[in-house]
Amino acid sequence: MTFAAGHPGFLSPSGVEIAFLLVGLVTFGAALVTVTTKQLVHAALWLVVTLGGLAVEYLLLTAEFIAWVQVLIYVGSVVVLLLFGLMLTKAPIGRSPDADSGNRWAALGVAVAAAAALVWVVVDAFRATWIDLEGPAQGSTKVSGEILFRHWVLPFEALSVLLLAALVGAIVLSRKDREGKR
Repeated sequence: MTFAAGHPGFLSPSGVEIAFLLVGLVTFGAALVTVTTKQLVHAALWLVVTLGGLAVEYLLLTAEFIAWVQVLIYVGSVVVLLLFGLMLTKAPIGRSPDADSGNRWAALGVAVAAAAALVWVVVDAFRATWIDLEGPAQGSTKVSGEILFRHWVLPFEALSVLLLAALVGAIVLSRKDREGKR
């Protein structure tokens, strides 16, 4: 069986597909380190690597707008908010025996069950879905902006209020500790 020149077969991936796979493996490894490390600050920094890897994956899928939103909102804001929360609440910097509840096997079972359910739901939902390759690209800025600001404005704003409330809560918690010491 021969293939026409310029149309690689299923088993001959392009450079973008190889890069996508390699970045995905690095991102998966960083995510594993994020949830298994015992140091909270290191977990936050590995979260930066994980979220940055996702942004690179979006760039490889030619969804530039989503990639920059990923960098600006998640890497730039959520992780900074998390680090501020760790600093303001005086969370332990090093290894913390309080962070380990001893339920690792139960947590692993719940995580595997949740992952299996998520895969089943996604496969079941998109089994008969076809992508229209003739229309505008689904990851383009125009299509993503229209969907975001037409259908997802309220959840987007609710998330921003929730993040603001978390920051204010961290500041209030740190102030109570200082006032009690006076």
